[in-house]
Amino acid sequence: MERKIRIAIDGPAAAGKSTAAKKVAQQLSYIYIDTGAMYRALTYKALTNNVNVEDELALANLLERTTILLKAEDNIQLVEMDGIDVTEKIRSANVTNAVSSVAKHSSIRLNMVERQRKLAINGGIVMDGRDIGTKVIPDAELKIFLKASVKERAIRRHHENLHRGFPSELATIEKEIQMRDQKDTERACSPLKKAVDAIELDSTALTIDQVVKEIIELALERIETR
Repeated sequence: MERKIRIAIDGPAAAGKSTAAKKVAQQLSYIYIDTGAMYRALTYKALTNNVNVEDELALANLLERTTILLKAEDNIQLVEMDGIDVTEKIRSANVTNAVSSVAKHSSIRLNMVERQRKLAINGGIVMDGRDIGTKVIPDAELKIFLKASVKERAIRRHHENLHRGFPSELATIEKEIQMRDQKDTERACSPLKKAVDAIELDSTALTIDQVVKEIIELALERIETR
């Protein structure tokens, strides 16, 4: 029986990780796990409960009382927090701008990483985030570091916001992405960085289907050699 591999896709905000990961998982009949959605769910709960995102202890206490479930339904990943569907709510600009502050806290990351490792233990998963290949599943059979220029990522996020019906200004988004990159790469706990054995893909000039094709080919190579 073919053993299913674990695929880790890391990279900066709006590089296309989630879209690519979903399509790769679908083509391989794997489970897609959006770890960023877990941090977003906690961020959303903190903001709606007036919990300071800089207060690590308060956030840790909040997380201990929070259930986060990722559910696949009709090829769409739904995010449930404490039994409530927050799939769309966690994509708001307020959550996007605050999530890095929540994710920088070491106790939050340790808790989330433990939850994520349990999801990945049986293989057959595609997991995307910031520290999947370096911290969550460092022994993943395939690691991808997906990047793109700041300008291209801003354009993608702008279009995504408009599609979701959120207000959006391209210049503002570009500045926000630059700030997000700085926070993610400079945080003390599990900063965003390319794993030494990860394969780097620059998606700036690639379509999402081209990115997916490259990842699928690499995945099939790993599967065939197992």
